[in-house]
Amino acid sequence: MSIAPYTPLYEFTRGQTVESIHFGAVAVMDRHGTLLAWQGDPHAQTYLRSSAKPFQALPFVEAGGPQALDLTPKEIALICASHDGTDEHVAVAQSIQQKAGVTENHLLCGVHAPSHPSTLEAMAARGEVPTPNRHNCSGKHSGMLASAQFHHWEVEDYVNPAHPLQQGILAAFAEMCLIPPEQVDVGIDGCSAPNFAVPLDRAALAFARLCDPAGLPAPRAEACRTITHAMTTYPYMVAGPGEFDTCLMEATGGRIVSKGGAEGYQALGLLPGVLFPGAPGVGITVKISDGAAREHVRSAVVMEVLRQLNVLTPGEWETLKAFGPGLPVYNYRKLLVGEGRPCFTLEKA
Repeated sequence: MSIAPYTPLYEFTRGQTVESIHFGAVAVMDRHGTLLAWQGDPHAQTYLRSSAKPFQALPFVEAGGPQALDLTPKEIALICASHDGTDEHVAVAQSIQQKAGVTENHLLCGVHAPSHPSTLEAMAARGEVPTPNRHNCSGKHSGMLASAQFHHWEVEDYVNPAHPLQQGILAAFAEMCLIPPEQVDVGIDGCSAPNFAVPLDRAALAFARLCDPAGLPAPRAEACRTITHAMTTYPYMVAGPGEFDTCLMEATGGRIVSKGGAEGYQALGLLPGVLFPGAPGVGITVKISDGAAREHVRSAVVMEVLRQLNVLTPGEWETLKAFGPGLPVYNYRKLLVGEGRPCFTLEKA
């Protein structure tokens, strides 16, 4: 059974009966453009959402903006982040803004409560209400503002798709996917910035090239290395305590770049030599078709993809076992009543 372009990836049981099934698609590409493995339609077109953030930072880094503004790798990591809104995340966002000569008031991302429970409780206790810097995209928007300042572009409407900042981002992203910009479907993200829909295999290719930029022009290649180094060195900045992206990058010690997005999207980049000795960089993209219905389904599917590709060491598996691929199902009395389990086998070239 399938719902084109998606196929069953994960199921939950209650007792001995399958109670729900989650559909999706997977693409695994190397930096040469070879489709190594897939499930469902690897050409399915869908939005990257926040998985696009490393590429939204790319033109700024490539142009030398972080060096000119004295941004640290920790700050570059936050520019690529979907963070939990902790006090540390806010402090780093404020530092970027100060160096760029802008303020929180310039952010056009909107406002939502932080997703980190302890931070939210502490804010409530002191009567603090959320402001834009608590938004999970405040790092990305601070980076966009910094880029606008660096290039001497106006900052008031920096999220307009016609703004030179956004046009440069679109061009760079399309180049990393090896497609013309006009083949990228541009929509508006939850944070009001433009976002991109491309086939899963094209996005996987972009992540493979991000993690293995051999053959790219020197400034682009160095920018890719700067971004992946920042994200893997400061994985806490990219998400937050207990979050999948942070935990996966912490556990794998710089071997894997991980960036999730809304609506069930996840992208990974394997650095050269990770898939097997001498392997080129590899990109993996996953889309769960029902989006945010069960956020933990996405990470469990990713864990199964990594298992089938034999990427993780036994120690890494032990560290990450809470994310899957198998998940226990408990009721409100903490009784084990079922399980979540993958139900796919990757097709391989």
